[in-house]
Amino acid sequence: MTVPGIISDLDGHGSSDEDSDVLSSLCRERMIIVANQLPVLAQRDPESGSWTFLMDEDSLLFQLKDGFSSDTEVIYIGCLRADIEANKQEEVAQKLLEDFGCVPTFLPPDLQKRFYHGFCKHQLWPLFHYMLPIFPDNYDRFDRALWQAYVSANKIFADKVMEVINPDKDFVWVHDYHLMVLPTFLRKRFNRVKLGFFLHSPFPSSEIYRTLPVRDEILKALLNSDIIGFHTFDYARHFLSCCSRMLGLDYELKRGYIGLEYYGRTVSIRILPVGVHIGRLESILNLPSTCAKVKEIQQQYMGKKLIVGVDDMDIFKGISLKLLALEQLLKQHPELKGKLVLVQIVNPARSIGKDIQEARKETYSEAERINKVLGYKGYDPVVLIDRSVPLYEKVAFYVVAECCIVNAVRDGMNLVPYEYVVCRQGTQLMDKASGAGAESSRTSMLVVSEFIGCSRSLSGAIRINPWNIDSVADALNLAITMPDSEKQLRHEKHYRYVSSHDVGHWARSFEQDLQRTCKDHYSRRCWGIGFGLGFRVVALSPNFRKLSIEHIVSGYKGTNRRAIFLDYDGTIMPQASINKTPSAEVVSVLNNLCSDPKNTVFVISGRGQSCLSEWFAPCEMLGIAAEHGYFIRWNKNSDWETCSVVADFNWKRIAEPVMRLYTETTDGSYIESKESALVWHHQDADPYFGSCQANELLDHLENVLANEPVVVKSGQNIVEVKPQGVSKGLAVEKLLSAMVDDGKPPDFLMCIGDDRSDEDMFESVSKGASCPSLPAVPEIYACTVLQPLRVRSRSILIQKFLLKVLHEIRGHQCQIYTDLCIWEVHAEKLTLLKVYHKAHSEVCNLPYWPFLDSFTWC
Repeated sequence: MTVPGIISDLDGHGSSDEDSDVLSSLCRERMIIVANQLPVLAQRDPESGSWTFLMDEDSLLFQLKDGFSSDTEVIYIGCLRADIEANKQEEVAQKLLEDFGCVPTFLPPDLQKRFYHGFCKHQLWPLFHYMLPIFPDNYDRFDRALWQAYVSANKIFADKVMEVINPDKDFVWVHDYHLMVLPTFLRKRFNRVKLGFFLHSPFPSSEIYRTLPVRDEILKALLNSDIIGFHTFDYARHFLSCCSRMLGLDYELKRGYIGLEYYGRTVSIRILPVGVHIGRLESILNLPSTCAKVKEIQQQYMGKKLIVGVDDMDIFKGISLKLLALEQLLKQHPELKGKLVLVQIVNPARSIGKDIQEARKETYSEAERINKVLGYKGYDPVVLIDRSVPLYEKVAFYVVAECCIVNAVRDGMNLVPYEYVVCRQGTQLMDKASGAGAESSRTSMLVVSEFIGCSRSLSGAIRINPWNIDSVADALNLAITMPDSEKQLRHEKHYRYVSSHDVGHWARSFEQDLQRTCKDHYSRRCWGIGFGLGFRVVALSPNFRKLSIEHIVSGYKGTNRRAIFLDYDGTIMPQASINKTPSAEVVSVLNNLCSDPKNTVFVISGRGQSCLSEWFAPCEMLGIAAEHGYFIRWNKNSDWETCSVVADFNWKRIAEPVMRLYTETTDGSYIESKESALVWHHQDADPYFGSCQANELLDHLENVLANEPVVVKSGQNIVEVKPQGVSKGLAVEKLLSAMVDDGKPPDFLMCIGDDRSDEDMFESVSKGASCPSLPAVPEIYACTVLQPLRVRSRSILIQKFLLKVLHEIRGHQCQIYTDLCIWEVHAEKLTLLKVYHKAHSEVCNLPYWPFLDSFTWC
């Protein structure tokens, strides 16, 4: 409860930024861009050994700064694409920071190899592109040592961020799958860091992703971001499905935005397809070298139609499938022989390994075979350019080519089609060089795989399934034979989209979304909990506080008549527990509380009276409110009292057949029949299907029971139908009223629950403070067992909590310490937060540990 003076603040536990609530308006806003590689080109003088550096203007990271305002300072953190000697690293780092605003991350060579070529390229990259490690010859199976290298590298990146960050004002934008656990390290150091993450690769479906042994660690690390960006809705949908199926998290649509609630924080999920830098491409088009190359290509392929493809040497780019489609096209249309050429530019591979060698071998083998079978002297249907091709040369091929094909079997965004569209639009200088008139029509025919991100946005492109060779061949034929008027319309549609969704628009949109998501950071109370990659921040409203045992004990000792109300499932007993029978420890705790004549203790549950009576048979003085208070019993020897508001249960004959229908069609669901209610459970069903069925059942029951005196509610994995006027809140009001009528008004009210189904109880307890029949305002403690504090189970926490209160009150000597601990890493220092209770050996039956005396309890 938010009563000033009796409850402790929640801030300050593991947070190092609690004094940073006031933002400085005198500081310039900064955006810290963190990626695997810096947008810097490095060159070494072979004679002097000195290094020279230049910003890579073709790098997406460098281009995105155009989307920020001129007042935004951009700092880059990442690795250099060069091996800098150890004795020169400090000098190079200082030069890069001063000249380019770059902070290099120098990874040891062995760590760099295991991090990038090991875990990133041979485990994450194939998995994210839907390749499972079924055959170890094709794909390395999970290696724990490589995962540890990945985490270690991310930690080094985090240290570099911490060297330059001002957590009060700086925004941090982390890029791609190389740094997916980085958000945890940053959130652990600065609870309120303004942090965004963008994934440039695909995110696989849950059925693929769940095969990753460290799946939970990566998901939880990503959720320490404030905003997570994806190229397409498909990738975002797969991520949300993983969060639902593996972490039990649900998302909501909030005014056009997807929000995922994670321990009080709202993580925004955004779909933001990246774009190209129009100005950069136009400047390349206007270069004399580009114009000269265009003339050279036109002369070389005069009288022929050019199809261009630009791909990395990668097993997922579908190059060999593309060549087979060209072969099929030339066989189906022999008249195209000698008139059609596919120029395939192969970018250098970004990784090393057997898969890359096999892909290159297959590509060359297919090209040679096709040229031998379908070519002749002076004509090769396939032209492979397997070298580092400068951008101006690629642009020249884009200008000349009639069609561009991207045939990847799985890819992220792939900006090749966008670049092709811009180049086909041309400039005045390029028009003069290529011989195109200013009034000539612009065309850009695209054949794109439906498995790449840009296929969604390029609605004028011809989409193909790259595995269907005949379909790809037909698409290529359609692209080169389509009337010019339709080609022009398709190009205009393409260019409108590409020019309005450039890289600046992408960066600007992400920055604005990040600012929007983080605007309430300093209006929330933050508490960091957890150990290692399981660390997360609990964010609560300013009025929320953590209950203090000392305050409760003080209030307890100063009162004479106490009412204690406890929920059962999720509070005393874990939700996931199969055996719902309370443990001997729970029974002992409740009996100890009930043995004090000043206490009235009730378990208030939605469960039926028979099972609750059986479970708590050893508790002579315990009160029970079953079926949300429809049945009430003050102790074991008293009779059950029945709620008088309900007399007719004919509605069950309507509701039960409907529930049975959904049970038959939803595997894992079942019906719980109570005397006063019917409950449909779907916790064992498929999470997505069960949720959909629950929503449909809720709507169905509300319609058929509209004229019945019942309430239909959905809860945690349930849909329940119960009589109007029956709730836990009304049960609490009835119990409090009975205590007042009996001349024993409580001056201490304590209510403990675990989820929203207990809100009625909390509300009734709060109303008890203003009840005119009470002689004085009672001490009120309404407590939610916080879900993040899962040490074995929440029920164990509440047991220890009650034991601590009980034995503090009774003044027993400290004899036993439990093994209940919460670990937290903070500022590279391991801190043990000891959560303990004092209890009799006959209650816990645990040995005394003398070494614990040396610890300072907190």
